[in-house]
Amino acid sequence: MSEYERFLTSKRRVVGASGRTIDPSAVNLRLFGFQRDLVRWAVRKGRSALFCDTGMGKTAMQLEWARLTGERTLILAPLAVARQTVAEGQKFGIPVTYARSQDQSPPVGITIANYEMLGHFDPAAFGAVVLDESSILKNFEGKVRSALIRVWRDTPYRLACTATPAPNDIAELANHAEFLGVMSRSDMLASFFVHDDQGWRLKGHARTPFYRWLASWGMSLKRPSDLGYSDDGYALPPLEITAVLVPTDYRPRDQLFATTLKGIGDRSAVRRDTLTERVKAAADLILGEPGEPWIAWVGLNDEGRALASLIPDAVLVEGQQSPDEKADALERFARGDVRVLITKASIAGLGLNLQHCARMAFVGLSDSYEAYYQAIRRCWRYGQARQVHAYIVLTEPEEAIYANVCRKQREAESTQAELVRHVREFERVEIRADGERDTYAAGAPMALPSWLKGA
Repeated sequence: MSEYERFLTSKRRVVGASGRTIDPSAVNLRLFGFQRDLVRWAVRKGRSALFCDTGMGKTAMQLEWARLTGERTLILAPLAVARQTVAEGQKFGIPVTYARSQDQSPPVGITIANYEMLGHFDPAAFGAVVLDESSILKNFEGKVRSALIRVWRDTPYRLACTATPAPNDIAELANHAEFLGVMSRSDMLASFFVHDDQGWRLKGHARTPFYRWLASWGMSLKRPSDLGYSDDGYALPPLEITAVLVPTDYRPRDQLFATTLKGIGDRSAVRRDTLTERVKAAADLILGEPGEPWIAWVGLNDEGRALASLIPDAVLVEGQQSPDEKADALERFARGDVRVLITKASIAGLGLNLQHCARMAFVGLSDSYEAYYQAIRRCWRYGQARQVHAYIVLTEPEEAIYANVCRKQREAESTQAELVRHVREFERVEIRADGERDTYAAGAPMALPSWLKGA
């Protein structure tokens, strides 16, 4: 064995199992077979990540994981997701307490709080922690992110849950590896990546060791069949995305006619100067279907306020409101008490289950593919029964922004598919370890996949 192989082997030992082995009969039968097996794997690992696409039941899995650890657990979640998780726990018979400080947390069981409340809790009082929608770590300032990683480094059970990352998303992978105590960012880069004119990319000879390493602590899947399970109940309805180009007389300052947008300054200027046209077009779409729930995604406070003034049955959720005001408004929309939700992806774009809604309008667009993708997936997710219609309301000068997001979408889908393809066999080996696999799906027998037959 070469020195480099010994180095990688030593790193893999760090990712070994440190938790409890759970008998299949102890796992909630309301979970699907793949969920039950992922939960057992995660408890056995002790410190792990579930990189599962939206709508695959990460909330149910993290609650069952917390219950099975037997530890006092704190779940940290984005705004409004905390209360939604309490309701999910009731559905699965798992008590969850929503708290804003340590003195509201019961001495045993599961507590959930918003990320913003972390400073009001004592990490040493908990034996297990869950980061729900853990990709949110990328949104925090460096010192906050570092503090999150530091304060939980001695917690024996750690679980991170988010959608499937791209293998070249260095920030996301490094954040998760460091939070779980798997490997530091510097070691990860030195072991598997090289930096050149293209940025950070996997070393050619390190591809297989990288995917094996990743699969040993993080399960990445877009659908159950990625691990050899049935996709029954996990077929997404159609998604129709329509670009609505709004006529405008806009032209950049000091120019006789509109030209290609150059940089953030041009993008911000055209968004501000075409606000009235875009808001009017979005309002026409929403008012044209008075019986339909809608989400209007805005990027500027002025966009949200102007749109709310045109739609009488809408609720506006914006940054200046208190956390409770935001959560109450989001819950009213989720219950169907309000027909139209107007907000930003930075406020409601993570974690919320809004499958009752199948219409959304982007009142303009930023260059962030991740924000766009997460906003789409609030409605277009497993459990949605109808075709989802998403309208991108733009003026002609902003077509370049839409094209850029579409390009990022193609790249993200390609790299995520590559990740799942490469880790699939390593993950199946992980799931089979110690008899990990069980064949139940919500209490009913589930056919074994061909790769497991005869094993």
